[in-house]
Amino acid sequence: MLMEADLPEDIEALRAFALEQSRKLADVMVAKGESDAEIERLQSIIDAFMRHRFGRKSEQLDPDQLELCLEDIETALGKARAVSEAVVTKAGGERPRKANRGSLPAHLDRIEQVIDVEDKSCACCGGALHQIGEDVAERLDVVPTTFRVLVTRRPRYGCRSCESAIVQAPAPARIVEGGIPTETLIAQVLVAKYADHLPLYRQAQIYAREGIQLDRSTLADWVGRAAWYLRPLRDHILERLRRSERLFADETTAPVLDPGRGRTKTGQLWAYARDDRPWGGGDPPMVAYVYAADRKGERAEAHLGDFAGILQVDGFGGYAALAKRRQQVSLAFCWSHVRRKFYELADNSPVATEVLRRIAMLYAIEDQVRGTSAEVRRAVRAERARVIVNDLHVYLEARLRQVSAKSKLADALRYALTRWTGLSLFLDDGRIELDSNTVERSIRPLALNRKNALFAGSDEGGDNWAVIATLIENCKISGINPHAWLSGTLTKLASGHPANAVGELMPWTAVA
Repeated sequence: MLMEADLPEDIEALRAFALEQSRKLADVMVAKGESDAEIERLQSIIDAFMRHRFGRKSEQLDPDQLELCLEDIETALGKARAVSEAVVTKAGGERPRKANRGSLPAHLDRIEQVIDVEDKSCACCGGALHQIGEDVAERLDVVPTTFRVLVTRRPRYGCRSCESAIVQAPAPARIVEGGIPTETLIAQVLVAKYADHLPLYRQAQIYAREGIQLDRSTLADWVGRAAWYLRPLRDHILERLRRSERLFADETTAPVLDPGRGRTKTGQLWAYARDDRPWGGGDPPMVAYVYAADRKGERAEAHLGDFAGILQVDGFGGYAALAKRRQQVSLAFCWSHVRRKFYELADNSPVATEVLRRIAMLYAIEDQVRGTSAEVRRAVRAERARVIVNDLHVYLEARLRQVSAKSKLADALRYALTRWTGLSLFLDDGRIELDSNTVERSIRPLALNRKNALFAGSDEGGDNWAVIATLIENCKISGINPHAWLSGTLTKLASGHPANAVGELMPWTAVA
């Protein structure tokens, strides 16, 4: 910043100085204008991407691809902002200050550094300066992955009188007996693979950068041993789900290597979920995954055991066969899947557009009653939603008689009408949701892991995938750190936690 003492006293020199500063200011304004224009352009691109994200379904991008696009554009935006700030600083201005005091979590360690003046005497009179305040700024720092070696020493003691009497504390139990990993490291491998979708060979590359040479097969051995210890916990969750009165069910493909044929085969990961929070139920939300080598309808029957109640599902025929064989199971179908059938035809079909409008009315009612009690939900649905559902049923039947039986619109109409009893079940029970999105959200992490890992190495690998993914997803549902939970749980299991008390280790008990 210019001070009065910096200005020349000669008039001609002062005029030349003023002209020079004017030229510099003009250059600065041009540069700042260019950088501001670039910032505005990049921000408009980001806004366009966000419209794709929240706009009509036909305009939406793949969520993962969208995130990649946004990363690149936002990186360029950060560069443009840095240029703009540098231009302002070069012109003698000050960068805009951004207050961030208290914005970082309180539990993080604070490493303080004091930046002080060298001379604490007054420049005017020479007197001693005293502190009248301070500016405090907090910045987020990181220590890259830090490995350490835990050295366990177990002294042995002997008696000089009785040479055979040797005493030594027993070695602590481990998940990998005789191996090098702690339970915390095993937990890190599991979370990186199944929560952060980082395949084992990439983890091995990360460790190698720190000078830790671990073969991928070694990491795989750790994962398999951990899965063996954790399987009873998954089975306990599945058993609790079987005792529920309402469940969601869905399945997704799980490509598995088939060595004998030199290619992959298509296994299935079945998901069973419960979430009573929308109507204030007291049972904790949970989900369990089970691997199966195929998609046969009897798989669901085997997984559900003696389950009796309401099963909310999509239109897969295997569930209908299950309900036919077992009268104690009632199917509630998914309005989201019905809507999806008509959405694909809406651009060219007024009938599809009308069906979508009526389904939207049902969802508007659901938005208003979400979070209220089951009885309130049932009463509002009986008063406002039932007439919509009944009128829609009449409308669908009438349109089906008017369109070609071989058209896609007829397929969509039949899809809804043949499932109408299950689609209407929510009208008489406030505990039932309008769709099966609860379990579909639980399927998404499996799809992300499948995209990164490509396939499981065997049916056993698919089963391990289901076990560990179950526990990590339940940690996420309960809002707890899966690494901390897995580390503590694996330690307890290695130490011999009773098999009949695995209920004490459930993720939701940490927040109960």
